[in-house]
Amino acid sequence: MSSDFEAYEQDFGTLTAEITNKIGRIPKLGGEEKTQLVLNVDKQLEEVRELLEQMDLEVREIPIQSRGMYNNRLKSYRQEVEKLEKDFKRSRIAYSDEVRNELLGDDGSSSESQLIKLREERAHLLDNTEKLERSSRRLEAGYQIAVETEQVGQEILSNLHSDREKIQRARERLRETDANLGKSSRILTGMLRRIIQNRILLFALGAFILLTIVLALYFNLRGR
Repeated sequence: MSSDFEAYEQDFGTLTAEITNKIGRIPKLGGEEKTQLVLNVDKQLEEVRELLEQMDLEVREIPIQSRGMYNNRLKSYRQEVEKLEKDFKRSRIAYSDEVRNELLGDDGSSSESQLIKLREERAHLLDNTEKLERSSRRLEAGYQIAVETEQVGQEILSNLHSDREKIQRARERLRETDANLGKSSRILTGMLRRIIQNRILLFALGAFILLTIVLALYFNLRGR
């Protein structure tokens, strides 16, 4: 598990180095080029957040006695990402001297207040954009949870339907077994009745034969 964590650390180091370099370049750019670089950095920051999530999962699988060290490292990485996000936010509303002069024109001192106002407006717009992005991510996560919940519900219903069919088949087998037991019971009762009848007949026949022998002996002796 620790080897996976270290692999994620290497990816984290590479990505954060690239992001740091690009954040430093953003204020020096303008127009479409700046927009594309901002989008690229935003995408890489999302990848870094996913790496942190993977590292967090790996830490949870590490034995408790070794987990503290990895938790500390993960905490420092989170702090580093927070700093990068703040730097990124500042870089999106910052201008280099060259870009600032281009925006202000020759009369830079008289238009300084306009630049400050522009920065404030941009910061406000960026805050609103970030809020919308966070809301969108939460909605997407909520939708994903709803979809997963629906899938789990469908699986549960399918299992319940399957269990119901099994119970019905078991009941049918029990009914068949009861019917077979009833038939067997009737057959055994009939056999027992016939056995008793045969024994009674046998005893009666034996008694009759014995009586006949006794009478024959009696009349034979009397005749003499």
